[in-house]
Amino acid sequence: MPQIMKDMMDSKEFEIIKEAGLKLTPQRRKVYEAMLQLRHATVEDIISLVQSWDRDVTVSTVYRILDSFCSAGILSFMYHPDTGKCYYDITVSEHHHLFDGNTVEDYSDPELSRMIREYLVRKDLKPEQIGKIQVQVTLKNNVKL
Repeated sequence: MPQIMKDMMDSKEFEIIKEAGLKLTPQRRKVYEAMLQLRHATVEDIISLVQSWDRDVTVSTVYRILDSFCSAGILSFMYHPDTGKCYYDITVSEHHHLFDGNTVEDYSDPELSRMIREYLVRKDLKPEQIGKIQVQVTLKNNVKL
């Protein structure tokens, strides 16, 4: 594939950064590219991958970029109940998570989200007060995903 065609395709992946009102810097591009590859990752995982590509990207720069991505809705943030680690998640739409040891898997179930939303409305929350529904399920040992 010609390089110009590859560059055009690659740039489409990063439009989300511009659409969020952020400048597409080389550092932001690398952090987002790392998240595209990792999907769910600790800050240490992200820093390690980004710095394997470019040692000049500092730890503080990665932290600032991750914070700006979360504020802009490009990434979300979650807590692993068993390990105590926090993970960044590239999927920001409403979905759930299955935790199995150190692994995190996305689990999409619109019916589960709808049932929880209906339950909360019956408990006197107004629909407009409910944001995203995100359930975290910790699996027992030896469960195959």
